[in-house]
Amino acid sequence: MRELLAVALGGAVGAVARYGLTGVMHRAFPGPFPAGTLTVNIVGGLIVGFLSGVLVARDGGADHAFRLFLVVGVCGGFTTFSALSLETVHLMEAGATTTAWLSVAAQVVGAVLATALGLWIAQTVRQ
Repeated sequence: MRELLAVALGGAVGAVARYGLTGVMHRAFPGPFPAGTLTVNIVGGLIVGFLSGVLVARDGGADHAFRLFLVVGVCGGFTTFSALSLETVHLMEAGATTTAWLSVAAQVVGAVLATALGLWIAQTVRQ
């Protein structure tokens, strides 16, 4: 029950953070390209990489419920793969196929690179 509550609370925090950052990015970069989703996915990759690197590396690891709160809950509620999928389909339906595929490439590559960067930062900080 403790773990379930940790994930639920973390998911709520992450979802609210996603909503806020996506809104800021859409206002800053209006247009068809989903800049808010891109930003959230890349920042989410960086954060999950860093947290995973730091929490797993700690002596004995962090408390399991705490890891679930941060990684599964907050990061899972923050990142937006379902939004990426929906926005991609909408762009394709609107005839913006090139923009759709550029968005998918930027989201996936950016998030993977950011996750690797987060892990690298965590390893560097630990040394």
